Amino acid sequence: TMPERLTKATDHIQEQIALVKQLEEKGFTYVISDGVYFDTAKFEDYGKLSTLDKKDEGVARIEENSAKRNPRDFALWKFSYPHGRTFDPAQDDKTQKRQMEWKSPWGKGFPGWHIECSAMSMKYLGETFDVHTGGIDHIPVHHTNEIAQSEAATGKQFVDYWVHTAFMLVAGQKMSKSLGNIYKIYDLEKQGYEPLALRYLYMQTHYRQEMNFTFSALEASENALKNLFEEVMKFDEPEGRLAEYEERFLEALNEDLNMPKALAVVWEMVKSNKPSGAKANSLFKMDEVLGFNIREFTEKIKREEGIIPGHVRRLVEERQHLRKQKQFNAADQLRAKIEKLGYEIEDTKKGIKVKKKI
Repeated sequence: TMPERLTKATDHIQEQIALVKQLEEKGFTYVISDGVYFDTAKFEDYGKLSTLDKKDEGVARIEENSAKRNPRDFALWKFSYPHGRTFDPAQDDKTQKRQMEWKSPWGKGFPGWHIECSAMSMKYLGETFDVHTGGIDHIPVHHTNEIAQSEAATGKQFVDYWVHTAFMLVAGQKMSKSLGNIYKIYDLEKQGYEPLALRYLYMQTHYRQEMNFTFSALEASENALKNLFEEVMKFDEPEGRLAEYEERFLEALNEDLNMPKALAVVWEMVKSNKPSGAKANSLFKMDEVLGFNIREFTEKIKREEGIIPGHVRRLVEERQHLRKQKQFNAADQLRAKIEKLGYEIEDTKKGIKVKKKI
C-alpha cells in the first residue's frame, strides 16, 4: 500500500535497520570503527548495472576510511562516534553532535547513503518491481549499491527496468548556482511561461539524450502547445477512434519511451483528414500519457465561450484567413454564412469572439 502523504526516509528507520540486520544474518556485512559495511566481494554480481570490473579498483569511490576490506564496500549504518562509545563532552565538540541519530543493534548512529532507497522501495513496491528511474550519475555507485544490498537480502532481482536520464544543459552550459542558470517552474511562471510548455519541450528530446534548454526553445514549445489546443477547439464532438494512430503512438512509447516519435504521431493524426470527432477521442486517449490536460482545457474554453461546433469553428478560421489575405468580400460572405447558422462574430483587439445567437 502506497503512503497517503509524501513520506520521508526518517519515517522508515526501523525498516532500514531490519534490512541491514537481514544482510548481517546472511553474512554480507562486517563492522569497523565507523560503521557497518556491505562486503561487495561476497556479492557475485556486484557492478552488473554499470558493467564494472571488480578487479579495477582505480574507479572505486575514494573515502578517507582505509579500514574497509575493499574500496567499493559501502556503509549500511554509520556510527555517531567510534564504535563502542557515545558522545563524550570532554573530548567531543558539542557543535558536532548529530541531531539525527537512532539506536540500533550496532550502536547509536544513522543509515548509510543507499539503504533507505531499498528499504522504502521494497516496503511499498515489493522485493521486485518494474521501473526504477534516476540520472546517469547514479549508475556507477548509488544504483549499483542499491542492487547489491537488495538482491543480497532477498535473493531476487530488484528491478526489471532501469530508466536513466541524461543531463540537461542551459544555453549550452552546465547548470550551476555560480552561473545563475538554475530555474524553478515557479521562476518560469513568474516570467509568464505556461508550465505545460516545459513538459512539451522535454518530450522533444529522448530521455537518454543530453538536452539543451533555451528560452527560445521554450517559447517555440509554448506556441506548439497553443497550436495543438487551437486545432482541438475546431474538432467536432468526440465520436469513434483512430486505432491506427493509437497503435503507432503505443509503439513509440514501447520504443524505450520515444516521446519525440510519439509527438510526431500526434501531429500527423491532428493534421490528417480523418473525422475530427475520432481524432478528438484518440487524442484524449494519448493525452493520458502526454499529460497536457487537453480535454479539461478545451471543455473549460467551451464553457466560457459557449459550445461552438467544430464546423462553425472551421468557418471562423477560414474567414480569418481570408481577412489576412485582404479578401474581404469572401470573408463577409463567410460571416453571413456563420450568422445564418445561428452564431455571431465579434472582432476585438484581443481576437475573434464567437457566440450563439440568443
